Amino acid sequence: MDALEMATAERTDLADLLETLEPEQWEAPSLCEGWRVRDVVAHVMSFDVGLMVMARSAVRGRIVHTNQVGVDELALLGTDVLRDELRAHLRPQRLAAVFGGRLALLDVTVHHQDIRRPLGLPREIPPERLRLVLNSSLRSVELPTWRIVRGVRLVASDLDWSHGSGPEVRGPAEAMLMAITGRPCAVGELTGPGQPVVAGRLTR
Repeated sequence: MDALEMATAERTDLADLLETLEPEQWEAPSLCEGWRVRDVVAHVMSFDVGLMVMARSAVRGRIVHTNQVGVDELALLGTDVLRDELRAHLRPQRLAAVFGGRLALLDVTVHHQDIRRPLGLPREIPPERLRLVLNSSLRSVELPTWRIVRGVRLVASDLDWSHGSGPEVRGPAEAMLMAITGRPCAVGELTGPGQPVVAGRLTR
């Protein structure tokens, strides 16, 4: 299964979750600061745009608020419409499909967990997806991963995956992913002499 197929499968899993949510869960805070669950879903949907649309959003959002522009444009849609639209666009398109779908897979996997963790709905991410997403996060210029992992060695305790050199940080691969992509709530699930280094960088 290639990255585009994995991204489609991950979006399908997210769409399946959304079918089970109660109205109050759609309005609950996610791990993304200032975004409710419905806002995260809107962001995932807004990722499937062309270059010109993204450029206009960047101008309107003054670059740093580009993602918020996409969310705001979908803010008035009902949750049933958001759910149905995601279901109708499971396969990433346009910008979401660049780099063979790796960007879309990274985006939807992390945001899927941004929804699940606050709602107390854990899951097992297929290991082949999780391994690819961990590797993709290390190369992302939009995420703070490169700064967080500098000078430490990451070792997943439940997946054949490691990265870097220096004081070791060990823990479940999903918690590792969430911590190194900037989610402080996950860093307490990691251990090792390098854990305080990562924790300190997440609080800056």
